[in-house]
Amino acid sequence: MARSVGLFGGTFDPVHNGHLAIAKAFLDSPHIDELWVLLTPYPPHKQNDQQSHYKMRLNMLEAAFADFTKVKISTIENELPKPSYTVQTVRYLKKEHPETTFYFCMGEDSLAQFHTWKHHEQILEECDLLVAHRPGESHDDVDPDILSKVHFVDHQPLEAASSDIRKRKREGISISGYVPEKVLAIIKKNQLYST
Repeated sequence: MARSVGLFGGTFDPVHNGHLAIAKAFLDSPHIDELWVLLTPYPPHKQNDQQSHYKMRLNMLEAAFADFTKVKISTIENELPKPSYTVQTVRYLKKEHPETTFYFCMGEDSLAQFHTWKHHEQILEECDLLVAHRPGESHDDVDPDILSKVHFVDHQPLEAASSDIRKRKREGISISGYVPEKVLAIIKKNQLYST
């Protein structure tokens, strides 16, 4: 069956309300029927004690998106050969789902850095980009060849970053309102991001 699917990847440590808001923006666009959230394993060079195990991040993702009907949480990047590059993931999914049109989803801040991604030209050969547009952002510094493959979706960003949330938690500052309640419960139960 022909369908269009957005691929939204990240380490989600933790998944927060900003991620949910951007996911809704992608789903509200006319471009995709479903959103597949790809949980990225940590590259070996980024491992440290402050980062959560893959399974814990997966639990938080599943809790956060439990009420979304058109979202699928995918562990494919943990199953493919390491290191896992975006182009490998997209090619694998296209082979497995030949009748599906895929878009790679990202925020506008990621678009500004996209030219630095490994094999970024090859990614654009495989799929277009779906980018959540921040009001007032300019794309003057983005390569026109990249922009030609971009579809912008309207988005009012929530100012939240996983690194800031981890920092607040380590400093004993409340993170209520930054993450979904179900995710907050997992963080508290497992004492994540504590010093």
